[in-house]
Order: sequence, then structure tokens, then C-alpha cells
Amino acid sequence: MSSSIEREVLPSNVQPLHYDLEVEPDFETFKYSGNVKIDLKVKDKTIDNVKLNVVDIDVHSAKIGSSDAKTISIDEDKQILSLDFEDGVVSKNDQVQLEISFTGNLNSNMAGFYRAKYEDKLTGETKYMATTQMEPTDARRAFPCFDEPNLKSTFDVTLISSPIYTHLSNMDVKSEIEQDGKKITKFNTTPNMSTYLVAFIIAELKYVENKDFRIPVRVYATPGNEKDGQFAADLTAKTLAFFEKSFGIQYPLPKMDNVAVHEFSAGAMENWGLVTYRVVDLLLDKENATLDRIQRVAEVVQHELAHQWFGNLVTMDWWEGLWLNEGFATWMSWYSCNEFEPEWNVWQQYVTDTLQHALSLDALRSSHPIEVPVKRADEINQIFDAISYSKGASLLRMVSKWLGEDVFIKGVSEYLKKFKYSNAQTEDLWTALSEASGKNVSEVMNTWTKKVGFPVVSVNEDGNKVTFTQHRYLSTGDVKPEEDETLYPVFLSLKTKEGVDSSLTLNERSKTIELKDSEFYKVNSDQSAIYITSYSNDRWNKFGKQSHLLSIEDRTGLVADAKALSSSGYTPTTNFLKLVSDWKQEKSFVVWDQIINSISSMKAAWSFEPKEVRDALENFTMHLASEKAKSLGWDFTTKESFADQRLKVALFGAACDSKDQVIEKAALEMFAQYSAGDEKAIPALIKPSVFNAAARVGGVENYEKLFKIYNNPMSSDEKLAALRALGRFSDPQLLERTLGYLFDGTVLNQDIYIPMQGMRTHKEGIEALWGWMQTNWDELAKRLPPGLSMLGSVVVIGTSGFTSLEKVKEVNEFFDKRSTKGFDQSLAQSLDTITSKAQWVNRDRGVVLAYLKENGYYK
Repeated sequence: MSSSIEREVLPSNVQPLHYDLEVEPDFETFKYSGNVKIDLKVKDKTIDNVKLNVVDIDVHSAKIGSSDAKTISIDEDKQILSLDFEDGVVSKNDQVQLEISFTGNLNSNMAGFYRAKYEDKLTGETKYMATTQMEPTDARRAFPCFDEPNLKSTFDVTLISSPIYTHLSNMDVKSEIEQDGKKITKFNTTPNMSTYLVAFIIAELKYVENKDFRIPVRVYATPGNEKDGQFAADLTAKTLAFFEKSFGIQYPLPKMDNVAVHEFSAGAMENWGLVTYRVVDLLLDKENATLDRIQRVAEVVQHELAHQWFGNLVTMDWWEGLWLNEGFATWMSWYSCNEFEPEWNVWQQYVTDTLQHALSLDALRSSHPIEVPVKRADEINQIFDAISYSKGASLLRMVSKWLGEDVFIKGVSEYLKKFKYSNAQTEDLWTALSEASGKNVSEVMNTWTKKVGFPVVSVNEDGNKVTFTQHRYLSTGDVKPEEDETLYPVFLSLKTKEGVDSSLTLNERSKTIELKDSEFYKVNSDQSAIYITSYSNDRWNKFGKQSHLLSIEDRTGLVADAKALSSSGYTPTTNFLKLVSDWKQEKSFVVWDQIINSISSMKAAWSFEPKEVRDALENFTMHLASEKAKSLGWDFTTKESFADQRLKVALFGAACDSKDQVIEKAALEMFAQYSAGDEKAIPALIKPSVFNAAARVGGVENYEKLFKIYNNPMSSDEKLAALRALGRFSDPQLLERTLGYLFDGTVLNQDIYIPMQGMRTHKEGIEALWGWMQTNWDELAKRLPPGLSMLGSVVVIGTSGFTSLEKVKEVNEFFDKRSTKGFDQSLAQSLDTITSKAQWVNRDRGVVLAYLKENGYYK
């Protein structure tokens, strides 16, 4: 853990206690005027200087009492405002009030206090909402403040604007008056909280509500959109009650508002009492939504509500503890989803979703530990990634399975009660869990949180004797001795015909045990721990015939492991291809999702191989999915279970993508009817697959139809599906047209990565996107400043589609001449990904071709 000496932090001579903040935006000039009074406790009686954080703000005056600051200076690099006062103004008092008058920009960068553009659904005119996004370090972009998570304070917020606007903040309204043609809203004082959780919104808004909970629960949206907020409002009321009961701690604020924001860089933000969301992650038209979207909205809402306790009530001491916030909220959203929607089988889906996200990023040399030392503000955004969220959640899943869910929740509850309204470190959680369980949680978990990566456990069989050996796993398969020094505490959790032996732990490099019967066994039962298991070719063949002995989680995990081991050279790719071929009668949508994801990952690595080879891989996919897809069909009824519908969606999509003639024809007929005005022609659940088919077939006519759907969508879900499909056309002129929309206002800044995702699925798109990115780099970096994690995401999408070592060199050369501040880690991860694919194809090109020929897929 980094010490406070290494961090760039503010001096500790004063400590903020309370803020009184007033802001008034001007929607004509996109400026806002502000005034903040900060009550400070004086801790050092020798210093008459006050330093606080500020960025992109004009400070007009600063005073304590009647004494103006002698000098006002700003260090733009360190984002620090320094105020010097006459001797004794600060130092002779126990407490002082600092007042700062300032002006800020209502920027378009989705950070601090910013403007979000939208089209009024009722009038068609372009309008703006003024809203905030403070996490991690952009409160300083909204108002001068002590912008560190452990400098908690209370806040009074006052908002001033034209009376046409709704005013919202963390707390409920204390008073609201109209004066001189302006509306002035004062809000009640917040509890003690961190600056990154402060929020306020000035916009034209309407709301729907749920009255089942003891406080008001509302979902706000711009007029005409609010009707789609009822699902989230109802779920919010239910979830708050569930979390209160789970933690034994009452939600402490007097109201809970959820707000749909039109331009938003993340998915959502857990501001205490005023949670903000990307529109598509909050508002839901269930009749016209995919099952993925329904589940996504449910998970995001519950994730943000879990933060109201874990993150807001108890906050990490410093940013290396971010995983505590995000990993826990991710785990908790699955825990509550499982409570409310048991037929979703979220703990099965966890294996194909959260766990795989964690493993794929942590398999790169450029990964980082869960607890990563963060020294500067511009480093913080880079750890909002799959390590903090998905590996963090996976680690908590592993702990909860080890201790038992009830014990785990009990320990968490004690931790929350002990540290409420203050800050805590990872070790504090381990202590609480140790006390609740009687087990030494710290000893086991410190290795997992403080060391990078995870192991591959290789299994060697000698009759009934089985030897387990662990080494660091890298997707490039080229681990150096100095990278392989960590020995992880691995829960072997061995499944045999007798049941599961949970007592076995591999703490050392190697361990041998004897089985009664080695005909069937599987390591990492139900895939609940963070590692990959490598078996012999013979064992992989046996698994192909033993699916009936394996749980859904086991089967899902074996498919994922087989692909990971193939790509890194631990096992020939034929083991993966044979396994999924043997399981083509699989009935679980979760396993099918993993099969399809893993094959897509392989096809991505082979995307620059000759057309005949790529076609053979499509034939392989078609052979797997088509027969079952046709037998299930693509009509949906309300009587079908969630699982049955998900299975149909997965298989229809896979067969359609692999150009099965019958299914592709059906998709194109649906698309033609839908475009001609038949709104019921395409079932909502398969709309993205149908749009993709139309784009893949191509042509200007299909492009125009999809572009029309994008501009006049039935739902926000449909809008994004159409936008993504616009990237799937292979015609260079149409790709150029799509890329042109990224900067001309057709596509919102928050959505520019969506058509890029479509482009990344085929080689013409990959090349066009990289060419565009090089040409437009300066504009891209301006629109998505390095402080936003979105720039790193866009760099990854724009570069990681390549599959050769030559391209690694080319991408490196381009960025060598430019600043990579704020996304250097994302770039390194992208280059590792390309290297891994290049090595996989170079190693197994011949083996895969031989398999495809022998089995009749290569025509």
C-alpha cells in the first residue's frame, strides 16, 4: 500500500468541516457563477496558507472574515489553488470560514459541472441539462474544494436558475422561492460525505415514483421519457428495503432520486441520494427491450444502491481501495438480483460475465493488483477497470463461498456499522470478516489483493495420483521467472463422483494427492475461484463425454478455460474445438453464451487470415448452432421462461452471424418488413442480431434503413443496436460515412465507441477505424480528455482488433510521438492483447487448418 508521503495530497494544516455552496448556470454562455464558504478546522498554528483543489475555474476572490488573500495562485499541473493570508488570519484561530467567489465553464466533457445536450422529445428542439459528475477527482472542476475521499464534510447546496427548471441535489429541499424572476432552491444539510459524491442538477425534468418505501423514491427524466422510469422506481424501492434488512442499517437520507442524463461518460454514478445514469441504463421500455438490457438496468440500479452503504456511508480511505467500493457493489448487485429474479440464475452467469472479464484483463502483463498504489489525480481514472470491478467482485465471491454467504453478509454489516460516516481500508473489512467467521481472512486475501495476476494450475496424472502445480498465467504464455514468484492460496475445491472436497488448498508450488477413482474429477468446483486449470489431452477428451456429471458453472468454466489455454499455448486449440463440438446438444443458455463468446474470441484472432479459413470457422459455428437454433425457432411468447428465451436469442444470433442460409433469410425478411413499417416484424429480443445481419449483407439501401432507425428509434435500446450495426458494414465508403458521424454531432460524445464496437468485428472495420483514429487523434483527445476513462476505452477498441506483431510496432510508433497521460495502461493492455492473438495464430495456424479440413468445414 502506498504511504501518504508518496501521494500527491493536500497539506493537513486545515481540515474542511462544512461547505456552503451556491451556483447559478447561464445556458446562453455555458458559464456559471459560484460562491463557496468552507468552515475549516485549523490544525497547525504556524501556517497562514490554505491549499485546496481546483481545475478549469476562474477564482475572483478569496477571503477569511474581512481579510482578503494576499496572493492567489494556481498550479495547473497539480490542480492546487494556493491562498496566502496575512500573519495570524488562519493560524491564530481554532476555526475559520474561507469564502471563495468563482466562475466555471459548463463544459461538454461530461466532468465536473457540465452541460448534457438532448433533443426535446415533445418539441424537437435542442436543449441542455446542467448536471454533475465528480468521481473520481472532478468536484474540483465544479467548485474549489478539498477533493480527497478521506476529507469528508457536510454540504449545504443552493441552486439558482430560471423558474422553468427543476433543481435537484443530494438532499431534500429546505426552501424554494422566486425572486427577481429567478428560482432559488436551498437544500438541507447532507451527512458527512466525500466531495466525489456531491451532486446537483438544473434541468427540465418530469418524474415517476414508487410509494412502497418509507421515503420518496423517484426516477427523473426529460419530459416525454419519464414513463420509462417506472421499472427502475419499483426496483429501487424494493432494493432499498432489501439492503436495509441485509445490513441492519437504515438508508440515512430523506429521499432517493434516480436521474437519466443524456450525456454521461460512465454507466451510472452513486451520488448519495441523487444517482445519475446513462439514459439506456435507467429508463426501460420492457416491451421493446432485449433480455440483456432488462438485466443490465436491474444490475446497474442495484449496483448504485449498494453503494449508498458501501462507498457512501463507509468510504475507502484512498483510491487504491476503489475495488472495495466497486467490487462490493458489483457482488451485491448479483446477490440482490438473485433474490428478486431467481430464474435469471445470476450466479451461473457470473462465470461467463464477471469472472471472464476479470481473467481476460488480469491475464495481461500490463494488468495491475486489485489494490494499486495511486499517487496522482490523473492515474485514478485508469483503475476504474475490470480489475477493480470484476476481479474485486470475483474475489468477494470466492470469500463468500469460503465463509458462507450468511457469515459474509454478517461480517460486512459489522464493518459498515463500525465505520459509518467515515473511511476504511481493505484490512478493516478483512478484520470484520475474520471476526464473523473465526478464519484468518487477511492471510488468504492479502496475496490476492496486493499481487498482480492469477495462477494456472496444471494437473498431472499418474494412475490415481494427481499432482497440482501452480504458475502465473499470462495470455502471451511467456512468463519470466521474476514474474512467477507469487504463490497464491488456491482453493482446489475438487469435485468427484463422491461430492466436493473443499478442504484442499494449494499454498505451495506443487502438491500431490491420491484419488479413490480418477475416472471423473474436476478442479475448482462450480468455477468459484480465480484461476485456470490445465489438464492433459486425454482428460479434455473425457470431459467432452462427461457433461452430465458437471454443473452449469463447471461446463461454462471448462469452455472458458479451454479457450484461454489454447490462446496462450498451454494446450492445442483442437482441445477447445473438440470440447465445444461434443457439447452441441447443451441446453443451458449460460454455457452457450460462453461457447459463442469463446468462438468469437478465436474468430477475432483469425480475422486477418485468408477468407477460406475464416469461412471454415463460420461453418464450424454454423454446424454447432444451426440445428438447435432451427428446432427452437425465433418466435417468443410470454409463457416461455427467461432461460428458454435467452437460449433462443443466443442460438439465433450465432447461426445468423455464421450465415446459416435459412436463418439469415428469415432475419432479412423481418428487417425488410420492419423497415416498411411493420413494428411487430422483429421480436425485440433478437433485434440486434437482425440489424447485424442486414449490415453484414451490406448495401446503401440497408445502411439508409438502419440510419433511419437510429434517428427515429422505438427505444434507446434499439437506437444503440442500430448505431452499433452501422459499424458492421464492410463497404469502405459506408464505413467512412459512419466515422464521419462521430464528430459532426450525429453521435453523442458518450456513444462514439458504439459504432467502433461494430467495426472491431471485421477486418475492414478494424483497418478503417485505426486509419481514422490516427488522422483525428488531436480532436479525439480534445473531446475525451485524458482524465476521462473513456479515452482509454476508445484507444483499446481502435487498436486491439489487430492480430500481428507488425501492428504492435506500428501502434507503438504512433503513440511514441504523443502524450499517453491518462491512458498509458489501456494502451499497454491493448498491445498485450494484439501480441497474444499474434502468437496464438502463429503457433496454431496449421493445427486449426488441419482440424477444419479433417472435419469438412474447409470448403
